Amino acid sequence: MIQFDEKIYFYLLAIIPVMALAFFFLQIWKKKTQKRFADSSLLKRLAPNKSSFKSTLKLVFLLGGLAFLVLGLVNPKIGTKLETVKREGVDIVFALDVSKSMLAEDIAPNRLEKSKRIVSEIINQLASDRIGIIAYAGQAYPQLPITTDYGAAKMFLQSMNTDMLSSQGTAINAAIDLASTYYDDSQQTNRVLFIVSDGEDHSESSTINAVEKATQNGIRVYTIGVGKAKGAPIPIKRNGIVESLKKDNQGEVVITKLNEDVLTEIADRGNGEYIDGSNTENAVEFIKEELNRMDKTEFEAKQFAEYKDQFQWFLAAGFLFLFLDIFVLDRKTQWLKKLNLFNEHDDEQD
Repeated sequence: MIQFDEKIYFYLLAIIPVMALAFFFLQIWKKKTQKRFADSSLLKRLAPNKSSFKSTLKLVFLLGGLAFLVLGLVNPKIGTKLETVKREGVDIVFALDVSKSMLAEDIAPNRLEKSKRIVSEIINQLASDRIGIIAYAGQAYPQLPITTDYGAAKMFLQSMNTDMLSSQGTAINAAIDLASTYYDDSQQTNRVLFIVSDGEDHSESSTINAVEKATQNGIRVYTIGVGKAKGAPIPIKRNGIVESLKKDNQGEVVITKLNEDVLTEIADRGNGEYIDGSNTENAVEFIKEELNRMDKTEFEAKQFAEYKDQFQWFLAAGFLFLFLDIFVLDRKTQWLKKLNLFNEHDDEQD
């Protein structure tokens, strides 16, 4: 397992192709200038020891040295040991609504981006809990299985969008049923499901049945409402520009509204709470307090330990390459000249 301490230094690698291009154009300019001065046979007589290969070799040493120095600044670390550790926490599953109604912009920048921000902030507050992510619209899709890898969770979270599921609609019951399969630890007493949605549910009766079944399995269902009760149209964009608004079969603009009643009923029946997601800070603080009050269950998790710095090897290689660049001269090396490894012919005549 590899970690990088200072990833920002990777941007310095951009200087390498720039220098390579500069060298390429410099060589073209040199050849044109030399041709105007004299023909190639005369140039070889004037500079018989000039190597056509050494300049390229020096560039390779220079760029290689810079690349290794940058990697040294990044400081790669290698996990040398995989060990099992004991952790205490709660199993948490986030079910995010990715239906088209989540594109409504009654809450900035839109409902889906607001939902992702809320979940991301909740993850930032966690310490040792296990988390999973589900995307749902007309059907539910397992985005991330239960894990303690918060970095991966955030990466998968940010990739979620309204185009990831072809089946449109809002089937909360499908998300609850799928979430029930995430809790694979029979010893875990606290199982929490957060449904993040605008509350538009196209299968209300099935949803209530799914909630009751989930509570029987020890799952507490919380709902987070994202949107405004007054509603907003659903923009249809291309390249970030609004082209039109979504319309129904009668040609009327569709207005999607936050349905707090549905979300509140789901939370009540699921032994949870309804949370207003309009204020991210307040919502996250409330959830943090709720999780802290829950009993933590001990579980085992495998993780890499004993990460060791590897920067010294890259710095050593970098300085070695720069040392070679300094001491390799542009003129031909006599013993290499005798071997003629690079097919550099000497046209001198006695």
